[in-house]
Amino acid sequence: MKFFFFHLMPYAALDPDYDKQHNSAWVTLPNSYYDPKIGHQLYNRYLDELEYADAMGFDGICVNEHHSNAYGMMPIPGVMAGALARRTKNCKIAVLGRALPLLNNPLTVAEEFAMLDTITGGRLVAGFVRGIGAEYHSWGANPAESHERFHEAHDLIIEGWTRPGPFAFEGKYYHFNYVNVWPRPYQQPHPPVWIPSQGSRETIEWATHPSRKYTYLQTFSPVQALARYMQMYRDSAERQGWQAGPENVGWAIPTYCAETDEIARKEAKPHIEFFFNKLLRMPQEMLLPPGYLSLASMQGVIAAKRTLSGGVQTIDDLMEKAIFLCGSPATLREKLEQFQAQIGFGYLLPTMQFGTLPHDLVTKSTELFAREVIPHFRGKADVQRAKQQSA
Repeated sequence: MKFFFFHLMPYAALDPDYDKQHNSAWVTLPNSYYDPKIGHQLYNRYLDELEYADAMGFDGICVNEHHSNAYGMMPIPGVMAGALARRTKNCKIAVLGRALPLLNNPLTVAEEFAMLDTITGGRLVAGFVRGIGAEYHSWGANPAESHERFHEAHDLIIEGWTRPGPFAFEGKYYHFNYVNVWPRPYQQPHPPVWIPSQGSRETIEWATHPSRKYTYLQTFSPVQALARYMQMYRDSAERQGWQAGPENVGWAIPTYCAETDEIARKEAKPHIEFFFNKLLRMPQEMLLPPGYLSLASMQGVIAAKRTLSGGVQTIDDLMEKAIFLCGSPATLREKLEQFQAQIGFGYLLPTMQFGTLPHDLVTKSTELFAREVIPHFRGKADVQRAKQQSA
């Protein structure tokens, strides 16, 4: 199993009483809640935490894209990836991802990612997403065009990386007389592509196409839903003539590690509850606007996310559903061993900072996890793959 340290860079100084006047920390929350001086401190602190994960031996570090919210202050994740490109030496840098349907010109991503890949000498992981429904409200984009725009933007980027230029590109949404990406990416034919998702059936089927075989990442789902979507990926791959292994699937989940289970629960409690009850707060129509998903995918995602709606979430609720991993190194090893054996994911993306969790607890948890959990799983994905092939 490989481990990628995931950071959302939340506005941790958000007034916890904001929800007395506003129904969400997304889209409609006035930006007067944001203090640029505090933002300056948080951005630099968060970059330090990502650099620390590299120093502690994580296989990769992750940034991502969100707009107009206190949940994640990275509207342009390439800025953060660029800052990390020169300050890290060993880990992969995963941009998870750029929301392709929101772009007027996807070639900006082709150029940006190629630059990052070249600067790092091939350490970039290219994440492509459609963006959650809230982004379409923030950007004034039509959610009904989401899939078509995503596919066309993806095709343009991949062609720009792999097809000698200049050449013309004529699509439904994007038109170019001269596609001629400079620089070309360092990794050939292009950086590995990962696809994070909430569980769209169409996205899973598209990612498993034999011409792509993209790594699929499930985000913010209870472990039962995770198992269902991982199996959906494997079934889709099999229908299309190939066998998916652990290296094709991953799980992104908030994680906290401390000396004992009791200490871990006590230290994490206020911060994880702030994260789920304050920062993730949004009405369903904002998360899933009309036209964003097909009916079948909508029903599946709503069922998977039902545990996150309809009342205040306590740390015990979250731990019981395994939507938050929390405990001593021994407990986390045991849980991950069990989940990995049952589900077969090859990547774990622990969100080691969440909500208002302060820097000293982030670094303590990161160090314990890196020293006492990660080594236990080195090579596990290869073993799991060998077992599947021999079965």
